[in-house]
Amino acid sequence: MLSVENLSKIYKMGNVEVKALVDVSLAIDEGDITCIMGKSGSGKSTLLRQLGLIDRPSSGHIILDGRDATKLSDGARSKLRLTYLGYIFQEFALISELSAHENVYLPGMMLGNKAVDYRNKARELLEVVGLGKRINHKPRELSGGEQQRVAIARALINSPRILFADEPCANLDTKSSELIMGTLVRLNKELSVTIVFVSHDPDDKAYANKFIFLKDGRQVPEYI
Repeated sequence: MLSVENLSKIYKMGNVEVKALVDVSLAIDEGDITCIMGKSGSGKSTLLRQLGLIDRPSSGHIILDGRDATKLSDGARSKLRLTYLGYIFQEFALISELSAHENVYLPGMMLGNKAVDYRNKARELLEVVGLGKRINHKPRELSGGEQQRVAIARALINSPRILFADEPCANLDTKSSELIMGTLVRLNKELSVTIVFVSHDPDDKAYANKFIFLKDGRQVPEYI
């Protein structure tokens, strides 16, 4: 459902070129839980941004469900992100003035769906991630783990086929991290959502069935 061919990303800083990704090729099948692993600066988050259509590559192709996403207009890419992909940020990225319920259903509003539909679905998703009793709480009233579960529910509101997570446990303690990763695995099984997540922690390999290892922007056989 998602493949990458000879993907490279080069950032220009004045007269200096920084090669964040170099000739990366991969394939992700429906139902996979794929872990992108590597040390800090290896290009993990850069690759995830390319796969999630947040950024454009310098060269190469991203084939999403048979379409070359690198050839789409910005508007078409935005629509594809909103309807086909979900994204979880390590900083949670919740709107502080909104309740958990409002944060979750906000992307549903952007699709122009009926209010009763996206509000009800947001409630259901908060129940799924174990926050049914915290629906009216604002982010400052929630723990880090709870905020990340709100972010997961928000990422699922438009029924994405692929869920991307950028180091979803980076700001969490061990217990909360285990809960978040367990939640992702459960969603993969119960909702048939394909998951791609970034991690630098070798222990997280236990949650994935496919791996992409990076070092200095290049694919390597294993995490070193």
